[in-house]
Amino acid sequence: MLVRAFYISRSAGPQTSTITGSILKTALVFNKINQITGVLCQGKGFFLQMLEGERSVINQLYGRILRDSRHKDVEMISLQEISHRKFAEWSMALIDLSDSDPMVTMQHPEFDPYSASSELLSQQIDEWVASGKPIHN
Repeated sequence: MLVRAFYISRSAGPQTSTITGSILKTALVFNKINQITGVLCQGKGFFLQMLEGERSVINQLYGRILRDSRHKDVEMISLQEISHRKFAEWSMALIDLSDSDPMVTMQHPEFDPYSASSELLSQQIDEWVASGKPIHN
């Protein structure tokens, strides 16, 4: 059964390119072996991530994320069965959220990813992808 998991977390320490690179390096290898696809959005001290794959594999991976010392305040936003992958071409893409992005600055203080609905957050990721945010695979 194919599922899409969507979670949010805060960086347990400074959110540096070294930390993000470490997460991506691990994810790329693991995800290719386990046929997981997805996107990781990071910036302003938080991570938003969508993961797609077989339910048992995604559940195991989410358990690893919960225990990962680089993350804190991990919350599942949604888990849903899907018929097709949204991010089929990416074993893990990175959307690096700029400090100047209006949705992650104080110009939009209503954007609190911890209180926003899963629908709003999913739409925001779709907009970041469509608007040409830097994406790396």
